[in-house]
Amino acid sequence: MPNNSAVPRVPALGIIGCGRMAEAMLARLLADGLLPEQVWVSARSPQRQQYLANTYGVNVTTNLEVATAETLLLAVKPQSFADIELELADTPVAQSSGVVLSIMVGISSGRLRQLFPRRLIFRAMPNTPAQVGAGVIALASDGAASELDIQRMRNLLGVLGQVVAVSEGQMDAVTALSGSGPAFVALIVEALCDAGVAVGLSRSLTQELVYGTIAGTVQLLNERGLHPAQLKDAVTSPAGTTIAGLEVLEAAGVRGTLMQTVKAAYERAQSLN
Repeated sequence: MPNNSAVPRVPALGIIGCGRMAEAMLARLLADGLLPEQVWVSARSPQRQQYLANTYGVNVTTNLEVATAETLLLAVKPQSFADIELELADTPVAQSSGVVLSIMVGISSGRLRQLFPRRLIFRAMPNTPAQVGAGVIALASDGAASELDIQRMRNLLGVLGQVVAVSEGQMDAVTALSGSGPAFVALIVEALCDAGVAVGLSRSLTQELVYGTIAGTVQLLNERGLHPAQLKDAVTSPAGTTIAGLEVLEAAGVRGTLMQTVKAAYERAQSLN
């Protein structure tokens, strides 16, 4: 329980369900100047609670007290949200003003607004690279939010990487593409690394080459504003090594497989609503 003499009556930030992604945001916000005494968090296990208190010096308390925060981050698994609803419904804290920022998959702003009718509701979808400040974070804003409210949310999420505005109706697609995308990219990276070993390179050298090639390719596309097909064609010379490899990729249906992969993830995201 927090020491009320040592912390503000209303914490600046509350986090319900401080898992890995929420912890990444917490760590980067504290490094950016947020004071530990301004933050109240909750976690399910006593071990996790002790870890958060010892590592970050934040106040670890109940969901009910965390929900008094001016800005409330909901970061529990979507299947656990029903328990939060039962716990907070019909309590004074559910009627308080402020902001709710949800990073839960599949929980609509309408459902959140039923629980918090007087708060502005924002939904965000950060991806795994956000843990090192290199994420892409999709942000869907409450229609009643002012430009200042939206900018505050962008600043809050900006510690995790690039913030992109989307409509709530696009959230399932964002989840499938950029939320699940790091896993798809990691699989491709792993396959390329195995291929390098297969043609005689050491594992360490292969990883250095593959990581650098992917990072450099993305940087080139971004900085030059190139369509991927333009870069592909620029690398591909007549009867060369690149066209030989591309022929195998096309014959294997890699392009279509990746499209179907994202579609499958999208359909799964929709089923969680």
